[in-house]
Amino acid sequence: GSRGRVCEADVRDAARRFNPESDAAPNASSATAADHETIPLSAMRRAIASRLQESKRNAPHFRLTVDLKIDDLLRLRDEINATVAGVKLSVNDFIVKACAMALVKVPDVNIQYDEQAQSVLRYASADVSVAVALPAGLITPIVRGADGRSLAEISAEIATLVTKAKAGTLQPDEFQGGTFTVSNLGMFGVRQFDAIINPPQGAILAVGTATERPEIAGGELVSTTIMSVTLSCDHRVIDGATGARFLQQLRAYVESPALMLV
Repeated sequence: GSRGRVCEADVRDAARRFNPESDAAPNASSATAADHETIPLSAMRRAIASRLQESKRNAPHFRLTVDLKIDDLLRLRDEINATVAGVKLSVNDFIVKACAMALVKVPDVNIQYDEQAQSVLRYASADVSVAVALPAGLITPIVRGADGRSLAEISAEIATLVTKAKAGTLQPDEFQGGTFTVSNLGMFGVRQFDAIINPPQGAILAVGTATERPEIAGGELVSTTIMSVTLSCDHRVIDGATGARFLQQLRAYVESPALMLV
């Protein structure tokens, strides 16, 4: 180069002289770089990206995790499924019902946060959103008034909403709003995870898989079926003690599932 400076041509010339194979390297690299597919974001994926980015940016998340014993729940589910015609309850149906009843007991979690008005909307009944994974992304259809519905009604409603979600026929009022969300990845073998709050809601429950774990009971080693759940809360409107009270109520219903039949 001018005045003896090293330029690009000098570097390429040196590469050719000292490493003859280097000429082929850029071509191989270019071929590798070009070996990919560009997939534009769908409208659903753009909406998900925008809302969850907004949630993580604006909502100070804190998380509380508890282990729930579900042996009695599993026995009750099996008994109902075996004796009630046309009813096939899932563990998730019980979790949605338990959350709804706990939300009524702890109404300070059964809320939406209006950022514009700087106010909290607290609801009398629980409209529980259920996260549904689709090939194009995630959608959260809502079981309206879940606290006042039977387990069979909740199960049927979730089945209907999932079918509509997969067919793309959900109406806006069937997935917009809600006061709380349940996100369950237990069917994938995920033991525990943190979920991002679905705005304008104030909390979301992440449900992991149920596993048998050893436990000491009455001085003896026994096997207990445990499910780990993690509650993510928006600290602007829900405090730690409030979230803890909600989980206490949730545990009461899950570990004594007959209470959900009353």
